[in-house]
Amino acid sequence: MVKVRVPATTANLGPGFDTLGLALNLYNEFTFEEIPEGYKISGFKKEYGSTNNLVYRSIKETFREIGYTPTGISIDANTNIPISRGLGSSASCILAGVIGGNELAGRPLGKDEIFQLATKIEGHPDNIAPALFGGLVISLMEEEKVIYNRIEVAKGIKFIALISDFTLSTKESREVLPSMVEYKDCINNINKVALLISALTNGRFDLLRYAFEDRLHEPYRGKLIPDFFNIIEKCKKMDSLGVYLSGAGPTIMCIIDEDNEEFTKEIKAYLHTLDQPWNIRELNIDLEGTKII
Repeated sequence: MVKVRVPATTANLGPGFDTLGLALNLYNEFTFEEIPEGYKISGFKKEYGSTNNLVYRSIKETFREIGYTPTGISIDANTNIPISRGLGSSASCILAGVIGGNELAGRPLGKDEIFQLATKIEGHPDNIAPALFGGLVISLMEEEKVIYNRIEVAKGIKFIALISDFTLSTKESREVLPSMVEYKDCINNINKVALLISALTNGRFDLLRYAFEDRLHEPYRGKLIPDFFNIIEKCKKMDSLGVYLSGAGPTIMCIIDEDNEEFTKEIKAYLHTLDQPWNIRELNIDLEGTKII
């Protein structure tokens, strides 16, 4: 029996579109066991209880990749990462399947090979990388190879996730993006992501308020989310250090000083005035990544 814990992730971080990802201390746990025959999937909602389940598909792909044939597979889940909210739930399922399969097969794959395979299944590395390695990770695809670098974030901040009750699929969020963008908008994002990384690593959190402006995806995706732009402006006025759309959304992520005790109460009161319900989670950076527990 193998038990795998995978953290939630928040991708893009504003201007770092399809490049930056950060692991957070909110977790999905999966238990894998080889059984005499067939398959057994439990702990998921009914619609995810078939062989179309992403964890099951990922473990099957892993077995195929390494040439291992199990007698049967049992998968049990304890999920805390909201689905289709921009917090890396798909990446957690894929990584769990790859690592669970690798463990059951005797660990033929190393960590970098796990990363490459999981990214191949997901199609992009921005959530897979931080979920696997923990912390803040820059990742990119260079031809068929995935390149990554983990960055140390200075201490002193925490993350406030504003999680909507409604979902937003990555496919839908991708479809609203333009096929071409203006040169000046690209320059803006390059400037801002450079400032963002330097501010996070050097502890210059006072600069974060200038670093999160994005012009490549948030202006378009924000239109799909009720009250998105109003919430962003409200968070800025309430002294958040930074605020951005988490992944493809609809979760909105705020960064505040770790000693700020008022922000959560004030933003909660504001969100209660809106038509759509929102939930709030205080989170910290996960530095361990995916673990066998």
